[in-house]
Amino acid sequence: MDGDASQTIRYPWGQPPAPGEHIEIAEGILWIRLPLPMALDHVNVYALDDGDGWTLIDTGLSSKKTRAIWDSLMAGPLSGKPVNRIVVTHHHPDHVGNAGWFQSEHEAELVTSRTAWLFARMLTLDEQENWPEETLRFYRSAGMSADVLAKRMAERPFNFSDVVYPMPLGYTRVKQGDVIRIGGRDWDVHMGNGHAPEHVTLWSRDDNLVLSGDQILSSISSNLGVYATEPMADPVADWMESCERLSTLARPEQLVLGGHKLPFTGLPVRMRQLIENHHGALDRLLTELDRPKSASECFAALFKRQIGDGEYGLALVEAVAHLNHLYHIDAVTRTRRADGAWEYQRKG
Repeated sequence: MDGDASQTIRYPWGQPPAPGEHIEIAEGILWIRLPLPMALDHVNVYALDDGDGWTLIDTGLSSKKTRAIWDSLMAGPLSGKPVNRIVVTHHHPDHVGNAGWFQSEHEAELVTSRTAWLFARMLTLDEQENWPEETLRFYRSAGMSADVLAKRMAERPFNFSDVVYPMPLGYTRVKQGDVIRIGGRDWDVHMGNGHAPEHVTLWSRDDNLVLSGDQILSSISSNLGVYATEPMADPVADWMESCERLSTLARPEQLVLGGHKLPFTGLPVRMRQLIENHHGALDRLLTELDRPKSASECFAALFKRQIGDGEYGLALVEAVAHLNHLYHIDAVTRTRRADGAWEYQRKG
């Protein structure tokens, strides 16, 4: 395999930049890494030189620590030129967290998809001091363990606004098929789905660069989750469609700049892996459903490893996503258990 570069994933940089530092990975493109207070302890963001200022791709989680890093960067490698524009790939907090700060304090233009902006704006305004009954009902329907549920109910619920800076009105929309000029390059806009709705990916027309956000990551699979907001969603189908469509654009020589982990080349191989990963998970899950099981009882089949407390929430919503997909394609039946949990069983 090493003899054929088209069949190999390669990592041109073995180490990421330290927090607050940068690596120039292509002319006028700086790779910056910001810390996250979770198991996945970082997010990659990128600064592109537009000549008269900078465009940032994603912004990190909203916190005093992160904004202090941004202040240091603006006084250092970005010195002398303003941040004029923010492109947010998708609405998750580690990507949109400081967008409102750049808009409010630096008069930057926010560019993103309509769905990403609507979700981010809506969620920052939806503050809950107590758990909504819909959310608790959803957790019960997924078979969340009584201990985990009791612990969650004893705590204040997570609020998007805890880690996302207030977002003012107004943004600039990009959509599928658009072309946007950033950093002296023209980029084709292609939307992904599954991990987040209407996820922006950018494909350079001028060189072999792809800004992929969390839609395409080098060594981990993006979480596909179902939540109380849309309990019958099928993000697995959305993901498969996106991967198949985006794979037609993939070339071995493209350098993919993702939202986490390391930049890489060998995109056709990675796209096949991303698709096969979920086909394999669905096959294992279907085999396991020879008897009725709730989502919380499917972790071993899906993830092939022990799920700890810190991963439980993401594992649960991903299990629901895969079960929903099997239900939508009529591969399983489901029945409601006395405790409110859905149990799924393979047909036949």
